Amino acid sequence: MKRAAIHRLVTFVLVRPHYPENVGAAARALKTMGFERLGLVSPSRLASPEHEMARKMAVKSTDVLEAAQVFDSVREAMAGYDDVYATSSRRGIAGAWPPRKAAPAIRARAEAGKRVTILFGNEKTGLHREELLDADRCLRIPIAADQPSINLAQAVQVIAYELFVAELQARDAARSSTEAGAGEA
Repeated sequence: MKRAAIHRLVTFVLVRPHYPENVGAAARALKTMGFERLGLVSPSRLASPEHEMARKMAVKSTDVLEAAQVFDSVREAMAGYDDVYATSSRRGIAGAWPPRKAAPAIRARAEAGKRVTILFGNEKTGLHREELLDADRCLRIPIAADQPSINLAQAVQVIAYELFVAELQARDAARSSTEAGAGEA
């Protein structure tokens, strides 16, 4: 089966990750949804793809870890991308989209051949204000509880899942359209 544009053109970037377990679990989350493009900006000494715990948490996704690009800065990670989406758990960010709303738009941009990167902040501090402002759009995963945020790897999983579902829905719609057109002939 041909790889979808979102799988070829969307990169997930973890900014200043601290825990190797999150790096490994993020790689696993990506691979389960068909993604392979992982970037790391200034990972802590422990959060390297080579760390034993990162590899342990990657479960059958060490290829994603081994192919991860490491960047010195967010600007470097953003270079060459047509669209940059920044994630945040902060409430009150004007215009922040939930992943379900963003996924079809990101998919459409990838289908148009545009390269998209999605930034995820550090486990403790998230993205800096300037990093959020430098992005084209902000994403926020809705949460029901008073818990201030979800785990970094879980956030990657939610965004990857929503993108994958948007791709499946588009394929189903195209198939239905083709079948309907064939039935009219």
